[in-house]
Amino acid sequence: VMNHKRNLLITVMGILGWVGTSALAQQSTLVLSKPLKIVVGFPPGGSADTLARVLAQQLVGVAPSVIVDNKPGAGGRIALEALKNSDPDGTTLVLTPASMVAVYPHIYRKLPYDPVVDFAPVGRVAAAPFIVAVGPQVPAEVKTLADFIKWGKANPTLASYGSSGAGSIPHFTGVALGKEAGLDWAHIAYKGAAPAMNDLLGGQVAANVSVMSNALPHVQSGKLRALAVSSSQRNVVLPTVPTFAEAGVKEATAIEWFGVFAPAKTPTD
Repeated sequence: VMNHKRNLLITVMGILGWVGTSALAQQSTLVLSKPLKIVVGFPPGGSADTLARVLAQQLVGVAPSVIVDNKPGAGGRIALEALKNSDPDGTTLVLTPASMVAVYPHIYRKLPYDPVVDFAPVGRVAAAPFIVAVGPQVPAEVKTLADFIKWGKANPTLASYGSSGAGSIPHFTGVALGKEAGLDWAHIAYKGAAPAMNDLLGGQVAANVSVMSNALPHVQSGKLRALAVSSSQRNVVLPTVPTFAEAGVKEATAIEWFGVFAPAKTPTD
C-alpha cells in the first residue's frame, strides 16, 4: 500500500507539472507558533487532495504541525468560504483548482466569497490537462473518441459524463466537447473527483472528464479506457492517447491550474 501511494504521488507530480515548494519555504525564516492547516474543498483521493498532502510534506518545519483539512461540498465553495472566515495569521491556506476562483464568479449570481477582495494569492503549484475516460457502461469496442461520439449519438439516454462539480472547468470542457462534436451528453456533477471516478468504475456513468491523474491508475490497470487529453500536445505519461484536436475536436483545449490562497490581509512574510 505504501509503495502504491508513493508511486501515485510521483505520477501525480509528473502529470501536473509540480512546482517544488522547498526553495520557497527556505526563503523565509518565519516559523508559525500554531499548526498550519491546508484546506481542500474536495474529498480525499482526488488531485487537489493529493497535491495538498505533498505540499504539507514540503512545509514540515514551518509550523508545529501541518495538516490537510478536507471540506468537500458545493463544488469547492465551502472550503473557500471557510478560508474567508479564517484569521489572517498565516495558519490557514486553501489549495484549490482554478475553477473556484477564476470561473465561479462569472457563472454564479451569488458566491459566499469574492476571490479578489477576500483572498491573498500565494502561488500556483501545478497545472494539468484533462482526460476523457470511459468505463464498463460503454461497450468494449468503443476505443476512440470518435467511437464514443458515434455510440453516444446512437444511445442518447446513456450518453453522460461526470465531473468534480457543476461550473468547474472539467464541466465546461465536456460542454465544449459535446457542442463541437454534436453530442448531447448529460453532465453529472459530483462533490469531487474521487466519487465521480468511483461511479465511472461502477458503471453508473458512461464517461468522465477529469484531471488526468485521477484516471491514470485505472487506465493503466485496464479498468478504464482513455480516449483523449485536452492539452495541445500529448502527455508523456500516456503518449498513445491523442489530444482532442487529433481526435477531431479542435476547439476544446483546456488546462486546469491549482493555486494556494490565504485570507486577505495576511501579512506578506
